Amino acid sequence: MQQLRLTRTRRAALIGLAGALAVSLSACAESKRDEAGGGGSGGTMVFGNTGNPKVFDPIFADEGETLRITRQMLDTLIQNKPGTAELAPSLATKWTSSNEGKTWTFDLKQGVKFSDGTPFDAKAVCFNFDRWYNMKGATAQSQMIYYGDVWGGFAHNEGITKGDPLYKSCEAKDDHTAVLNLTRAKGAFPAAFTLPSFAIQSPTALQKYNADKVTGSGTSITYSEYAYKHPTGTGPFKFESWDQGNGQITLVRNETSTMPAPAKLDKLVFKVIPDENARKQALKAGDINGYDFPAPADYGLLRNDGEQVLIRPSFNLLYLGINQKGNPLLKKPEVRKALAYGINREQFVRSKLAEGSEVATEFVPKAISGYTDDVTKYPYDPAKAKQLLKDAGAEGMTLKFYYPTEVTRPYMPNPADTYTAISEDLKAIGINVQPVAESWNGGYKDDVQQNGKQDIHLLGWTGDYNDAGNFVGTFFGRPKPEFGLEDTDIFNTLAAADASPAGDAHTKAYQEANKKIMDALPAVPIAYPTPAIVVGPKIKGVVASPLTDERFNNVTIG
Repeated sequence: MQQLRLTRTRRAALIGLAGALAVSLSACAESKRDEAGGGGSGGTMVFGNTGNPKVFDPIFADEGETLRITRQMLDTLIQNKPGTAELAPSLATKWTSSNEGKTWTFDLKQGVKFSDGTPFDAKAVCFNFDRWYNMKGATAQSQMIYYGDVWGGFAHNEGITKGDPLYKSCEAKDDHTAVLNLTRAKGAFPAAFTLPSFAIQSPTALQKYNADKVTGSGTSITYSEYAYKHPTGTGPFKFESWDQGNGQITLVRNETSTMPAPAKLDKLVFKVIPDENARKQALKAGDINGYDFPAPADYGLLRNDGEQVLIRPSFNLLYLGINQKGNPLLKKPEVRKALAYGINREQFVRSKLAEGSEVATEFVPKAISGYTDDVTKYPYDPAKAKQLLKDAGAEGMTLKFYYPTEVTRPYMPNPADTYTAISEDLKAIGINVQPVAESWNGGYKDDVQQNGKQDIHLLGWTGDYNDAGNFVGTFFGRPKPEFGLEDTDIFNTLAAADASPAGDAHTKAYQEANKKIMDALPAVPIAYPTPAIVVGPKIKGVVASPLTDERFNNVTIG
């Protein structure tokens, strides 16, 4: 258990470091506010991140700590309205589909420049789409998780993505009109264009700093200078520095931004504080101005201290992943169902998650179009779980149970507590649990998602857009090392749902897919949590997003 938590010494060091940082930042912030005449423009906001970002080129990212930062600098063609999953204009002011959904035309915002001075136009849009499609190398392709899930394949598939490409071509009809041609229709569009991994970046900077150079393998992957030091977008903030030793990322106001305007803050600093209690203490001490994923038990205490606890609607899922290739016994449906019957999810939700959280009955949250209550359910029944294990010849089986450390996720406030609760339930039905704890950015995600080293593991998903395919399609739409699933029927059913046009047919297709998935049970859905974000009483302008898509361009310090 000691390896799961920061030592007191390290925690104190983190808090002390944050305090030392805040002294200088607060002086800067006060000075800027004085210059601005007070009243809330200028200054520096310090936000407590739960973990280090991966890189700043979002096409290689699929986790929140990276995308929270890149969202402040890089814009997509379409975005979400603040606090909702509804679509809104961004770099594209208008979008239309034709040719039975296989052609998308974007009318682009005029007068926009990237922070390096490069004009934003249709050629820049097409450059980005062509770059992703033509990405070379198994290593680079393996890290483009969102691209593989949405676009199916590359010009030349060299990594784990083996599907047929959805992308066909992109045409700059004129400076302010980009036409995207697809090989087939996809019901997830236009919502999927909001994904932060598909942000449009400066072609000049991408080429200058060798953005496509990705080398290494496994947990030893090295990215380009662009990805670490030179992310270049059109957003209200621009990159200044990343002090990896101290876990500090600094963004500054992009004075030339028209998306929608320069930020009100002078600086935005992300300070990495992995321990949730250390983040809370740093906020109380005034060393940071806010942080994400406060412990559910602290909501009332934080409110009593005058902090603003902003609760997001549930738009996410916690699941127990099962790797059928990791252990032959896990190929047996009886064994997978035994795991589901053996976990007391009701007690876990009541004791470990925030107010409003619910037990998950499938892999699509209730708020998502495509959810259906008409699925096979697995209520807590340890006696039935034991019998299923006996029938399958799996009594006393041993499972390598992977779980992450040094991170807090919106669907998993405390990974160690989550592991403990579920592992105790599994032990109670006669399973020998072999724990494997790994740092989130120190190998965990690669080991479970790329290398498939685990038998079972903890992960989850926060919805990126309102489409069931963003959940079940991402998980089970194609073979993945994470699950070791080889079920052609499920793959074909999800492909048909994905290709169906938006509307009733699209919804019904995913409802049928959900039924098949819960019958096969390739993993176990655990909960639909309701995460929160907390900011200090003087912070104004933060709008809680179900997508964890909080933008800080309108933030002021009162």
